[in-house]
Amino acid sequence: MHFGSFTGFKLLSGRGPGIKIRISSVGNVETDLRSEFIDQGINQTLHRVYLQVDTKVNILTPFDNIEKEISNQVLLMENVIIGEIPSTYYNLEGLNKTDSLEVIE
Repeated sequence: MHFGSFTGFKLLSGRGPGIKIRISSVGNVETDLRSEFIDQGINQTLHRVYLQVDTKVNILTPFDNIEKEISNQVLLMENVIIGEIPSTYYNLEGLNKTDSLEVIE
C-alpha cells in the first residue's frame, strides 16, 4: 500500500512511498454450512449448499490498528433435483374455492 492511500483523497491514492501492512487473525474462524431449496418449475428443485465463513482480523499499519469483521459465503454445490412429471397440472393461483371447482369439472 502507498502512503497517498491513507490520506483519503482519490487523487493521491496509490502514490507515494510504499508502506508495509500486516493482517493478523484476532479470534477463531467460524464456519457454517447452509442449504437452500428453490422451486424451478413443475418437477424441478434447485439445491444449493453454501459455506459461510466469519472471522475478525487486525490490520496493522504504522499509523493505526484497525479491527474488522470479514464475512464471506462460498457456493460449494449446486444441483437440480428432477422429480416425476405429473400427469396433470392446475395453476389455481388467483382463483377462489368456488372458481377452482368449476375449472376442474
